[in-house]
Amino acid sequence: MAKLEVLQQKEHQRLELNSAVVRFAGDSGDGMQLTGGQFTLATAMAGNNLVTFPDFPAEIRAPVGTTFGVSAFQINFGARTIMTSGDELDLLVAMNPAALKTNIADLKAGGMAIVDTGAFSEKNLRKAGYSENPLDDGSLDKYRLLRIDMSRLTLEAVKPHGLSQKDGLRCKNLWALGLAYWMYGRRRQATVDWLKQKFANKPAIAEANVAALNAGHAFGETTEMPAEVKTYSIPAADIAPGTYRALTGAEGTAWGLAIGCHLAGVQAVFCSYPITPASSLLHILAGLKQYDVVTFQAEDEIAAATAAIGASYAGGLGITSSSGPGIALKGEAISLAVAVELPLVIINAQRAGPSTGLPTKTEQSDLYQAVYGRNADSSLPVLAARAPGDCFDTAIEAVRLATKYMTPVMVLTDGYITNASEPWLIPDVADMPLFNVTYREDPEDFQPFERDETTLARPWVKPGTPGLEHRIGGIERSHGSGNISYDPDNHQRMTNLRAEKVLGIAKDIPEQDVDQGEETGKLAIVGWGSTYGPISRAVANLRADGQDVAHIHIRHIWPLPRNLGTLLKKYDQVLVPEMNKGQLITVLRAEYLVDAKGLNKVTGQPFRIAEIEAAARSRLEN
Repeated sequence: MAKLEVLQQKEHQRLELNSAVVRFAGDSGDGMQLTGGQFTLATAMAGNNLVTFPDFPAEIRAPVGTTFGVSAFQINFGARTIMTSGDELDLLVAMNPAALKTNIADLKAGGMAIVDTGAFSEKNLRKAGYSENPLDDGSLDKYRLLRIDMSRLTLEAVKPHGLSQKDGLRCKNLWALGLAYWMYGRRRQATVDWLKQKFANKPAIAEANVAALNAGHAFGETTEMPAEVKTYSIPAADIAPGTYRALTGAEGTAWGLAIGCHLAGVQAVFCSYPITPASSLLHILAGLKQYDVVTFQAEDEIAAATAAIGASYAGGLGITSSSGPGIALKGEAISLAVAVELPLVIINAQRAGPSTGLPTKTEQSDLYQAVYGRNADSSLPVLAARAPGDCFDTAIEAVRLATKYMTPVMVLTDGYITNASEPWLIPDVADMPLFNVTYREDPEDFQPFERDETTLARPWVKPGTPGLEHRIGGIERSHGSGNISYDPDNHQRMTNLRAEKVLGIAKDIPEQDVDQGEETGKLAIVGWGSTYGPISRAVANLRADGQDVAHIHIRHIWPLPRNLGTLLKKYDQVLVPEMNKGQLITVLRAEYLVDAKGLNKVTGQPFRIAEIEAAARSRLEN
C-alpha cells in the first residue's frame, strides 16, 4: 500500500453518516457473536435503527485458523429506517487470515479493514490458504487497511490482572470492540456493566475484559492514525416512542407462541428435537414455564411430532419445530394431525440445501414441502414470517387458525430471520383481543366429526369428558360419527371437506395489500418471508428514481389471500425474488395463470438490495 499521511483524530472531526455496515469476523472461538451483540446493545442505546446478521460456521469445532471455522456478526445501523443487515461493508474487523479471506469480498471499495497483524503468522496464513501475506502483496490496495497487533496490545492491557497468555488472548475481541466503539462514538458503560455481571464470580476475568475494552478505545483516542482513518457520528433515528428491545426471530416466535396460547386460553406444549437453526426455540420456551408453557425434548423428530399431537388430543396446543430435514421425518405425523383434525403448530426454520446441506446458512427452499409435501391430499394452512418482529405476530396468527379450524398450521421462518435481530416495540398484551377456544362439553347429539357450519371444524373434546367418549385415528372415518369407513363416497366427501375447511380460511384472513406502490402498474415485485427487507429497500430506491414498481409481500402462503390473483393481473410484469429455484412462482402460476418470472438465489446468503434493484431495472428495460 502507499504510505499514509499521519493525522491525529479529534472528536470534532467526526463525519456524520446516515448509516453504516460493520462486520466482526474471526475464529469460532474468538467471541465474534458476543462482540457483535455488545456493539448492537451500544448502538440501540444510542438511538439508532438497526438490523443484525449473525453468520455461524457449520462445524462444531473446525480446526482453529481455518476458513471452515470463521464466525461473523454483521450490523447495519443508522438514522433512517433499516430494513436489511446491509449490502457492502463499511468496516470489516478481521481477527485472523481466515476471517480476512472469507469476508474481504463483501467490503466495499474504499472501505476500512482492521486486521490483527499478530495473528498473521506463516502457519495461520497457510491454514487460510494464502501463499503470500495479503497485507503485503498489494491485493488489498482498493481498501483502507489498518494494521494493528491486537494480540500484543491485548496482552499488555490484561497483564496486570494475572491472566495466562491463552486467557489473555481471549480478551482480544473486547479490545477490537473498544476500537470500534471509538470509531463510531459508542458508549462503553453498558458493556462494562454486562462484563461485571457475566463474570461476577470471576472478578479477574471481568476486570481483564474491561481493561481490554478500554485499551482498544484509548488506542483510537491517543494514537496518531493514518489520515484515511476517520471517526463517525450517526444521529439517532426517528423512532416512535415506547419501550423497545432487540428481538431475534427465535425470540419473536417463542413469545408469539406463548402469548397466542394465552389469548386462546390453552396450555402451550412444545415438543421438539434439536436441529439447526430451530434449536434456539426450545431453549427460549424452556425458560417460560411460569407462563404455562410445557417443553419436552423428544428422542427423535417423529416422537416430537406425535407427542405434540397427543398434547392437542388432551386439550393443550401441541407445538413442534424443526428444519427441512426434520419436517420430512415428521411428515407422517403431520398427515395424522390432518386426518384426525387436531390443532398443531409446526415451526419450520428453513436452512440451505438438501439433506444436511449448509445447516447454518439460510434458504427458502421448503415452500413446496410446506404446501404439498405430505402423502395424499393433506392440506394445511401455511404462514411465512417476514422479519424477527413479524415472527411474534405470525406465531399468534398460527395459534388462532389452528385452534379455530382444528388443523395443523405450518409457519415458515429461516436461518436468517431466526438469528437476526431488530428493534421491537414491546406490545401491551392486555390490548390484544382474546380468541378463547371452546371445548365441547354437552353430550347431547354428540358426533366427533360433526362440523361447525361456518368453519367446518369438528368439535374439540378433552378426554374424560362425561358422555363424550370417542375414538380417532389415521384410518378414514365416517362423516359425523367418526366410525372407521372404507366407503368410497365417504372418503371423497371427507377429503373434500378437509380441503374446503382449509381453503375457507381465505375468508378469515386479510385481503392482500400493496406494501409500496400502486395497485396497478408496470412491475410488481412479489416476495414472502425474509426477502421482505431487501425487496422493500430496492422498491423504495426504484420509486425514488421514478420507476413504476410495486412491492407485494405474502404472509398467508396457503390458502392465498382471496384477492391476490386479481391483484397480480393488474401488473404488466411480476418478479418473484426467492432463495430457492422458484417455488412460489409454481404456486402463483398454478393458481392464477400469471406469467411470473423468478430471481433465484441459493448461495446460503440473503439477497442484497442491489441484486433485486438490478433485476427490476432489467425487467423494466426489456
